[in-house]
Amino acid sequence: MIAMVATEQARAPRPKGTPGALSLWMQRKANASTATKIRRKGGHMMGMDLLVLHTVGRRTGEPRENPLAWFDDGDGGRLVVASGGGSRHPGWYANLVAHPERAAVELHGSEPVPVTPHVLDDAERARVWSRIAAEAPTIDKHQRKSERQYPVVRLTPVQAGA
Repeated sequence: MIAMVATEQARAPRPKGTPGALSLWMQRKANASTATKIRRKGGHMMGMDLLVLHTVGRRTGEPRENPLAWFDDGDGGRLVVASGGGSRHPGWYANLVAHPERAAVELHGSEPVPVTPHVLDDAERARVWSRIAAEAPTIDKHQRKSERQYPVVRLTPVQAGA
């Protein structure tokens, strides 16, 4: 019975925007290529600084790396926006929420540094959004068109011995 249900689900049409196996493979290859570039040459693309976010798959437990644009929070942390192309939260965000204790960031030439992620509440997000919008007008443009509010996550380096 379980095998039959799984087969029927596999044949069901995918909802629009759902990545297929080929597009997931392509995304992972692109992520790996961009992460390599960040490590070798530094991360800067389309006017934004990039980092490599290390997470662990929420279902697989496998290590994941995602290059992301980041914004300085003014207190030594970094802000990242979970835009995910608009219609849903990206996989890295779900992984980060599921395993916050396993998060780390990597910048040009650095080893991964453990971070504590904190999803900003509405008031905190409102305080930083104008700065993010000014630095990355494209993200703001996509946010205005989206039906969901993009989460903003503060990644604060874990202090040694903490």
